[in-house]
Parts: sequence; structure tokens; C-alpha cells
Amino acid sequence: MNDENTAALQPNSTIRILLADDHELVRDGIRARLQRFDNLEVIGEATNGAEALALVSSLRPDVILMDISMPIKNGLEAAAEIREHHPNTAVLVLSIYDNPEYVRGVVQSGARGYILKDISASEMITAITSVASGGYYFSAAVGPTLVGGNQATAVDDPYGLTDRERQVLKAVAQGHPNKEIAKTLGISVRTVETHRLNLREKVGNKNAAQLYKVAQELGLLA
Repeated sequence: MNDENTAALQPNSTIRILLADDHELVRDGIRARLQRFDNLEVIGEATNGAEALALVSSLRPDVILMDISMPIKNGLEAAAEIREHHPNTAVLVLSIYDNPEYVRGVVQSGARGYILKDISASEMITAITSVASGGYYFSAAVGPTLVGGNQATAVDDPYGLTDRERQVLKAVAQGHPNKEIAKTLGISVRTVETHRLNLREKVGNKNAAQLYKVAQELGLLA
């Protein structure tokens, strides 16, 4: 089920994106990547966290693609304020760092994803569409830092999940939105939402980072 504070986009709608990075060259490169896709629109650019907050208030983007290290107000501070005051804007952090403290800080700030600046264009688009649809996305290189350590091996399931619930949990942990999960598994979006509700009840109403950890504990991401 999508986070109740995040507005789900309608199918085929344009994703409105705000870029926030204090390096013009970085913004230029990202904008050039995104302009190749008809369903993505860069509606503004910010050079620091304070400016990003002001633009989110005026432009109401679907996604803000934001660096962590920015002057005046850093990305973590800005992400927390955006989450509190503009919950319909999904924060996707873009960074050169895979430091575990940074990654965990991003999760705690309420951001919906963390990607590295050296990722491919296709992965960046996947990340943007995932968070815009109410999902989460963490680059493979930083995912393990959410729980500290490498991928876990398969263990007994203490939660009593069904095979279908395990499939949905894996997809959720990987950041896939409900519509994509439904298409992959050949079930309806409503059924996916039901499975996600059951999952939350069985594993203890955990947040995204904790669900990722559960999926790792069960060996679903190996």
C-alpha cells in the first residue's frame, strides 16, 4: 500500500522533478539525462537546501532529486522539512557517498530513496519512477548499509509469510511500486495492497528500511 502521505501518480502522467545540487555541472548532466524522456520534466533547480525548500513550496514537484552536501542547509535537513511540510513530494537523495551513516540518516529523514551519482541513466529513471509512485529505491551498492553487513543467507521464517507474501516483500524491499509488482506477479493492484497490509501486520508494521532488513534476514535479496 502506498504511503498515505504520498500522492500516487496517475498512469502515463508526467513526473515533475526539482533538482537540488550546488554544482552546476552536475545539474546540467542530470537535466540532460532526464530531458530524453517525455514523461519526465525538470521544473526547477536549487543550489542549496534552503533554496530547495522554497522551490518545493512554490513549485510542488512530484520528486526532488537532492544532493546531501549543500551549503546553507544540507540535504538531510532539507529532506526532513520537506517530509514534514510537503509529504506529497518524494525526496530522492543523490550522493557520491556510500557511507552507512549517510544512508541511515537519509532513511531517518524521511527520504524515499538513495542513489549514487555514478549510476546508469536507466537506474536513475527507475529510482525516480519508483519513488514518484509511492515506492522506495536504494542503489544496490548502498542497500546493505541499511542493516549493516552483507546479504544474509536464507533462514527460517519466524513471521509465517506465505510464498506470495514473500514475493511481495522482496519486491517492496527492492523499491518496486504496487502497479509494477502487480504486473510482474500477474495479480491486481488491490491484491498487492492486501498482501502489503498482511505483511505489515505479520512483521510488526515496520518502515521501509526495516522491511528491507526483514527481506535480507529471510534471504530474499541474496
